[in-house]
Amino acid sequence: MNMQNSTVMAPPPPKTLDDMRLPIVMMRDIIIKTIFRKNVDMVSDLAKAVCLPIPVTQELVDMAREQRLIEATGTLNANNGNEMGYQLTDAGKARALDALAQSEYFGPMPVPLEVYREQVERQSVRNIQVSRDQLTGAMGHLVLPDSLLDHLGPAVSAGRSILMYGPPGNGKSSISNGIRDALGDMVYVPRAIEYASQVITVYDPIVHSKAEEEVQDPNSLRRVTRFDTRYVKCERPTVITGGELSLDMLDLVYNPTARTYQAPLQLKSTGGIFIVDDLGRQKEPPQSIVNRWIVPLEESKDILALQSGEKFEVPFDTLVIFSTNFHPNEIFDTAALRRIFFKIKIDGPNQQNFLKIFAMVAKKRGMALDEATLVHLLKVKYPTIDNIYANYQPIFLIDQMIAICDFEGIPYQMSPDLIDRAWANMFVKDEVIVK
Repeated sequence: MNMQNSTVMAPPPPKTLDDMRLPIVMMRDIIIKTIFRKNVDMVSDLAKAVCLPIPVTQELVDMAREQRLIEATGTLNANNGNEMGYQLTDAGKARALDALAQSEYFGPMPVPLEVYREQVERQSVRNIQVSRDQLTGAMGHLVLPDSLLDHLGPAVSAGRSILMYGPPGNGKSSISNGIRDALGDMVYVPRAIEYASQVITVYDPIVHSKAEEEVQDPNSLRRVTRFDTRYVKCERPTVITGGELSLDMLDLVYNPTARTYQAPLQLKSTGGIFIVDDLGRQKEPPQSIVNRWIVPLEESKDILALQSGEKFEVPFDTLVIFSTNFHPNEIFDTAALRRIFFKIKIDGPNQQNFLKIFAMVAKKRGMALDEATLVHLLKVKYPTIDNIYANYQPIFLIDQMIAICDFEGIPYQMSPDLIDRAWANMFVKDEVIVK
């Protein structure tokens, strides 16, 4: 099945309180806290604030009225279809303050972890089948050998772990981003999930790119809710970490003031990609970092812990890409390597592909190619580094020549002399500096 041209099944909106599968007291308290904090007095506004359909919100309001926590104001709002207004009673305000002391969380009603699991299966990254055309299209700006796509395609379609290794400056990060772009479809990210009456916020505008909302027909008699609005429709998420990654970033983050949790990075990346760039540059050794992923990678579940020490399972549905400049045998034992499903070497380009990249960059920068300069580069400069080409070098050399031209006040051009000056900045000569 090609997910690129199909739609992930949306989470259906709850129709009744029974569909919610949340503790009743928790739902009632979130309603009361939201009225207290946001000062809303109509069910339609309250429904929008807690991301629930109006009938379900009305059920909760009616229950709180029976408990004398909410009362009708006795006024109808003419601007809002003669809707009845509501307010908290004194007992309701006292209950709201008490509930806020236990947890500051209010607003969107959380999705129970069990219900979220069902949605994760509907939109699993392992359901995606990426074609060669999609992968080529997403990486069209990169000059890559065909053999590399032969390895990458099955790796991405399997939705398993990938280790990319090879010398620096050859586009491992760009390839990771290209894989992300090839996925292409949308998923539903919960604003918050609930486990054991604890709220864990998941949706994060820094990580998640929200889809544009569909415009409703203004002539339509009623607003159609196509999915459970406790979720946000987003592009498949991508979390990119580098040398700053530490193991505690993969734990739940507890906010002692709000008494709520924030999902760790790998939970935020559910349904998408988690890129560990520059593996080997973190504080923890690479072996420890990979060991932390062993259970999630093998069993498609992760284990998190609450403040109380209680451990629980969450779904793990993420394509993990490790990228390193080290040889895998230098940083992993065989057991760790066995657990990473695909190992792909990203090498520097051959001379032909190097020239292709050089010509592409020059064209983009508005600099004409010069045959004498290219001959000088290939016959004089590259033999000094054993003719080892890297993808970053054309951009580096051309940008250096542009900087020199700007400084000298001459039109953009290349010459053997300019190449020599640019080359001098690409490598630092080995020498003893007298202190």
